[in-house]
Amino acid sequence: MNYRLKLLAFLILALAVGVISDLGYSALNTLSRLNVVEAERDQWQRPGDVIQALDLMPGNTVVDLGCGSGYFTLKLSGRVGAGGRVIAEDIRRLPLAFLWYRAASRHQSNVRIVHGDANDPHLPARVNAVLIANTYHEFTDSHAILAHVYPSLVSGGRLVVVDRAPRPGSNPAAQFSEHEISADQVENEIRQARFAIVSRQDRFIENDPGGERWWLVVARKP
Repeated sequence: MNYRLKLLAFLILALAVGVISDLGYSALNTLSRLNVVEAERDQWQRPGDVIQALDLMPGNTVVDLGCGSGYFTLKLSGRVGAGGRVIAEDIRRLPLAFLWYRAASRHQSNVRIVHGDANDPHLPARVNAVLIANTYHEFTDSHAILAHVYPSLVSGGRLVVVDRAPRPGSNPAAQFSEHEISADQVENEIRQARFAIVSRQDRFIENDPGGERWWLVVARKP
């Protein structure tokens, strides 16, 4: 009986080691792939111009709302410096886990991970700027999100939204399935949320690798 228990324990341990090793390999492979994809994205996403639109200063607090695995978060970390904070929010736990590891491995200790809800990103007060990049089209209730963003911002704080424009002739159902949204709709909703529009570029990116056009809207809290 004792032998059978030892054999069972050995088999369970071996299985656990195998699973952990496989997960570790998959995670490392994903992290490596992320670096490649983001290096390619740097060539067309215009991240420097997006960050410039946030009008940040060293020591500021900025939110990357819908941060994913941290493409913009990691860039924003250096922009606000050691005295600043980057609030990296997403509703998906796995990308946040990858971002936590990436920030820790790069010693970017000013990144704070926040797991939000679909209608409440759980933002702190006294935020200087909020970035919503390639995420607005995913909101199930954009009005609720903006209602939380507005009070979190300081007076004069900026909201920058960048997303993909609908293809010509596409209907709302097609736009949803293709992860697209019009600048007109977003600007109207931002105005309804009491923000003032600072600028808008309908052709911020003319052609991404998929042949799509991106727009950028910059707003501020009065």
